[in-house]
Amino acid sequence: QVQLVESGGGLVQAGGSLRLSCAASGRTFSRDAMAWFRQAPGKERECVAAISGSGGRTYYADSVKGRFTISSDGAKNTMYLQMDSLKPEDTAVYYCAAAVPLYSTAIYTNFGQYSYWGQGTQVTVSS
Repeated sequence: QVQLVESGGGLVQAGGSLRLSCAASGRTFSRDAMAWFRQAPGKERECVAAISGSGGRTYYADSVKGRFTISSDGAKNTMYLQMDSLKPEDTAVYYCAAAVPLYSTAIYTNFGQYSYWGQGTQVTVSS
């Protein structure tokens, strides 16, 4: 059974940091395009960071650029999202996602482009 399991969410004060992890099982995700999405109440799910299967290309939403860092460890079949200088508007459920890419440097930021999803982890940033 293919699974993505997020961890590392929680409650943090504004200006603080959290590191989310996405552990994959059931298949090897080391060549997949992967991403972190988030969804706040009443809002659409948005891509905040994405990484290519090769690991050489990354994407960040303008709202998190310079504060969040996406990375992956193929040997551990795990992806990470380091979140620094957190703001109350970062409060959301964060989801990791994976997709089989057309080519190794592909970056996908659209919800519909991903086949595998985790269950989500809550991140709450207090002011």
